[in-house]
Amino acid sequence: MNENIIGREQELNILDRILSSNESEFVAIYGRRRVGKTFLIREYFEEQMVFYHTGIANVSQREELKAFAHALTRYGGNTTDTIEDWIDAFEQLALYIDSLPNGRKVIFLDELPWMDEKGQGVIPALEHFWNSYASLRKDIILVVCGSATSWMLDKVIGDHGGLYGRLTHRIKLGTFSLKETEEYLNTRGIMWSRYEIAECYMIFGGIPYYLKMLDSKLSLAQNIDRLLFNPNGELYDEFNMLYRSLFSSSESYIDVINTLNNKSIGLTRQEILGNNKKISGKKLSQILEDLDACGFIRKYTNYRTNKANAIYQLVDFFSLFYLRFVKNTTLKNPVYWSSLQGTSKFYSWAGLSFEMLALSHEEAIKNRLGISGVATSSFGWKSKSTDNNGYQIDLLIDRGDNTINVCEVKFSEKQYEIDKSYAEKIRKREQLFREDTDTRKSLQTTFITTYGVKKNNYYSVVTNEIVLDDLFY
Repeated sequence: MNENIIGREQELNILDRILSSNESEFVAIYGRRRVGKTFLIREYFEEQMVFYHTGIANVSQREELKAFAHALTRYGGNTTDTIEDWIDAFEQLALYIDSLPNGRKVIFLDELPWMDEKGQGVIPALEHFWNSYASLRKDIILVVCGSATSWMLDKVIGDHGGLYGRLTHRIKLGTFSLKETEEYLNTRGIMWSRYEIAECYMIFGGIPYYLKMLDSKLSLAQNIDRLLFNPNGELYDEFNMLYRSLFSSSESYIDVINTLNNKSIGLTRQEILGNNKKISGKKLSQILEDLDACGFIRKYTNYRTNKANAIYQLVDFFSLFYLRFVKNTTLKNPVYWSSLQGTSKFYSWAGLSFEMLALSHEEAIKNRLGISGVATSSFGWKSKSTDNNGYQIDLLIDRGDNTINVCEVKFSEKQYEIDKSYAEKIRKREQLFREDTDTRKSLQTTFITTYGVKKNNYYSVVTNEIVLDDLFY
């Protein structure tokens, strides 16, 4: 294992088991673009890698096969550029594998969706290769990877043909946590405060590729201006490229993302459909499923509400930031983000994004509350009464020990101070929650803040406190 790998403890445990297995293994790894799938596999299996090929976007089958043949040649295979089809290509790969000495042999097919972009017959050939050759040996680790998550789920992981039941492992690679982000930045000589790292996360969402672009010689604000608000910046056009690389008919996906962006607490399926007349119900179901699988949205239900009334909420940090600030910024201001610091526009964004930050680190919250070993379910809640439309709870942790943590998330550059009116609002909200849900469970008001809650005359409404530092564990 390469020491360059940051975090990824669960994934590394799986890869350890795969490497030490006495059988051939068939592994599918998927996740959104830029999350580090290729890096993880190449670094971990560096010593066992005997063949690597990555698909090429928007090329013919002939060109794809030619690239595959070149990859075989580089690794020592005895082949030519005249491979006729994918059956022949995998047969050439098998002959090359037969020539290798004993030991674990990793075959890594990266960006598999691009290899089959025009239905070029890759999947049937891959099925044949695994079923008739690789699975019969004891030393093969076949890894297939793709950023087009919906394609991976449909064609490989959820396949009902020759690959059905053949996968031995599936790994969904997510973004870095705050802790992993801090570790990664430190390895690159970036020693920011945790407040700055949190702000960085609320923009980039723990995507390693984006974090790699940060310049240690610049402040966070200067980095954001350079990468996102400069027309020549590396991430200036990333939003559209991101969705185009993941989904065919990306315009429909972006339309749904834009719709969800207009309602921070989320929308039901029917509400989304009502705002996107050109998208059929069947197509919307596929879009929502794909966006959820990629981690762009989350699907949740109100407490004690039928799952049919699920709410879909945009939770991808980069998309939220882009749509709020970059998309409609026409002024050529090289210090746009720097000049926005400390303004009401900044605090409005930070407040909503900090709520997302807390939602994305629920395990750290449970750990701080000492309930990691307790069965829990997470919900949101919004008052049923139109008279009390302003009362909602973004995160409820419903526990198996007859308790509910009612989480209140507040961003502040200092200790958060509860005043009389807000204390009354908290009490009123919990009263309405009990009336709406008829729950008899104990309610614990849990404040999640950057620097804690100031102890004053109204602090008594607080049962538990979680601060930003707690989210780093």
